Amino acid sequence: MAMKNMNSAMTILKYSFGLYLLIAQCLPLDILAEDIAGEEIYLKRCVGCHGIDGDGLGPVEERLNPPPRDFTSGMFKFRTTGFDDMIPNDRDVIRMITDGMPGTAMPGWGDVLSEQDILDLVSYLKIFSGFEEEEPSQQVDYGEQIASGPDSIEKGKILFHESDRCSECHGLDAKGDAIKRLKGDNGERTWPRNLTKPWTFRTSNDPRDIFSRISVGIPGTQMPSFADPVSKKKLSIEQRWHVANYVSSLAKTEKIVRAENTVVIAEQIEEAFPDTMDDPIWTSLWARSKSSTFMLVPNIITKERFFTPSNDTITAKALYNGTEIAILLEWDDRTKSVPGDEKAEKISDPNLSPDAVAIQFPTEIPKGMEKPFFIMGDSSHPVTVWKWNGLTNEAPLDSELIMAKGVDEIESAEADFTAVGHYQDGTWQVLFKRSLSTAEAEQNIQFKPGQYIPMAFSAWDGSNSEQGSKQTLTAWYWLLLPPKADSTPIMAGGIAALAVFLILFWWFRSKQTTKAVADDE
Repeated sequence: MAMKNMNSAMTILKYSFGLYLLIAQCLPLDILAEDIAGEEIYLKRCVGCHGIDGDGLGPVEERLNPPPRDFTSGMFKFRTTGFDDMIPNDRDVIRMITDGMPGTAMPGWGDVLSEQDILDLVSYLKIFSGFEEEEPSQQVDYGEQIASGPDSIEKGKILFHESDRCSECHGLDAKGDAIKRLKGDNGERTWPRNLTKPWTFRTSNDPRDIFSRISVGIPGTQMPSFADPVSKKKLSIEQRWHVANYVSSLAKTEKIVRAENTVVIAEQIEEAFPDTMDDPIWTSLWARSKSSTFMLVPNIITKERFFTPSNDTITAKALYNGTEIAILLEWDDRTKSVPGDEKAEKISDPNLSPDAVAIQFPTEIPKGMEKPFFIMGDSSHPVTVWKWNGLTNEAPLDSELIMAKGVDEIESAEADFTAVGHYQDGTWQVLFKRSLSTAEAEQNIQFKPGQYIPMAFSAWDGSNSEQGSKQTLTAWYWLLLPPKADSTPIMAGGIAALAVFLILFWWFRSKQTTKAVADDE
């Protein structure tokens, strides 16, 4: 009897242990690895995006573009190990954690976490992919770096465009204007990098970092390795350095967002504005005007909120003469969104709509520092919006003047301005023109030299399902029309100074005369 009970107990224990193992396999990894250093940091800092299981399915995953990294896939995008070696160097992961990844929601933690914290976190992250006991077997072969110079850059340019090696996705001007729809391995929409915007590079635009990307590719995306010996587009080490030097040279530093640059200064000219945008006179006129570039951010404040933008900056220039003002907006957009166009619909997201851009002004220039709410104003501070709508396959759409007292009180009116757009090689240019003053002075902004005029911008990428409140926008900045230099104040000052001199001279001579008379007496 005792033996029977013992056998029963052993059977229960055996099945209990088996059940434990089964349950353990289903438990979140962090529960099984609670003794691993870095788990506490991960749960506090990383779980919201990357998920409790490290699979990139955190609570905010659907609102991030690109989506958070799935650590369980073992696919690390930015490595300096060999192109067919999935295991990253620890320093690669340390760099991503420390510096963050520009152009994504991944922040840099270097000023929050200690060096040891980051090392512990790296050890924990490797557990998700099963790499905790693995070491990389290959490294990127950099060979002998070729210094950047005109000869190397020209060779790189030829290799970049040869057989559409890189321009197939990155475009003729390397702005990422895709000719085909790209997807990551998980089915998410991916966009080729705009190589003229180095601040969006996930690592940097240092030629050594670019060389790594060309050599390794970007796993999980359609960016291939050009070190792969079986690739028809393979590049030698020397050729990869030439391409890296060329890509590094593409940076458009004149269009960098600078925090101190908050004013668009309109250049005053004497000439009349040309009638058409393609008039060559515009080129010489815009050359006189200084540009200002501002960051575009998605509207996450008013409904319908928007979290996955594609446009990130907009550049503005302005000119004015005695009667009119002209404002030129320029922004990079990878796709020309034209509803009804077969090519545009093939590479766009669902609900293709025209690209669009808008300039917002307060109806009246504020006398103090208080400005309207920067998204369509408010009941006490109305705004006027100049909106240019892009193209359909049949005809351009009409521009519209929007009068708003908040997002729920918007009226559309016939435009009292003209606007025309031009798209080429991944860049939109839209030219707005209007008279400095209008008859409806109480309902519309009046441009007066010498005043700081609040101005804000919005943009819509129709291929990214952007329309209505799903847009990118800026906060308020300023437009300034400097007054014409006038010699009158200078002449008046000179006359006043001369008068003071004559009075002092007369006073001095009077004193001298009085003293001389006193001495004679």
